[in-house]
Amino acid sequence: MQKPTKTPTSLNAQDLSRVIEMAWEDRTPFEAIQSLYGLSEPEVIALMRQNIKRKTFNNWRARVSGRKSKHASLRNPKILRGYCSTQYKIKRNA
Repeated sequence: MQKPTKTPTSLNAQDLSRVIEMAWEDRTPFEAIQSLYGLSEPEVIALMRQNIKRKTFNNWRARVSGRKSKHASLRNPKILRGYCSTQYKIKRNA
């Protein structure tokens, strides 16, 4: 069963914060955000544009555009996870 698609405006504060955090992380692909929250890459970009400062958004956008780690189709197929094995563990993602 597929998760219902959420719009950036329907996210609660905790989910919004987590999506921004995931988008900011270099190793988390946009596809992971889509599978967890139902937001496509353009929707994540719009969400970031609305919720962070303009200069910060411009810097983030320049950094993630075309980055292999942010796009599953460009990643090395041997990488099966979206986070570093030594990264903190998320205890509860509710």
